[in-house]
Amino acid sequence: MNHNITLTVNGVDQHLTVASHQTLVRVLREQLGLTGGKAGCLSGQCGTCSVLLNNDIVNACMVLAAEIDGCEIQTIEGLAQGDRLHPLQQAFLDHGGMQCGFCTSGMVMSAYALLQRSSRPDENEIRSALVGNLCRCTGYADIIKSVQVASRSRR
Repeated sequence: MNHNITLTVNGVDQHLTVASHQTLVRVLREQLGLTGGKAGCLSGQCGTCSVLLNNDIVNACMVLAAEIDGCEIQTIEGLAQGDRLHPLQQAFLDHGGMQCGFCTSGMVMSAYALLQRSSRPDENEIRSALVGNLCRCTGYADIIKSVQVASRSRR
């Protein structure tokens, strides 16, 4: 069964037809071409598909697109202003917060959600915010440092 939905994605209204079984991550990647969020585990365990749904961080692989008519979505692509990276993205780039890049968009989105709630998170708050995001390349130290640097740059 198909459903007609309207979403606001990165500030742009989108009118889509989605199948009942389609997840948000698939719609973002396949219908809207927003491939920053990855379809990793597809079971809500890795966080590579993390996006903001009505300002709350969610695993887009666990959200049925048909159920979010009228919602607002923000993806990694929506953080940059043209060619200028968001300070959090720039901090990840400058301070080694990514290696292979597969988990990076989910890490950045989870950190972004944290920084929307807390302008000065301590290390424990950062670790807690990133608990749903797995990285197989790093020891997380540079990821945490990147979030801390971005937090300081906002002050």
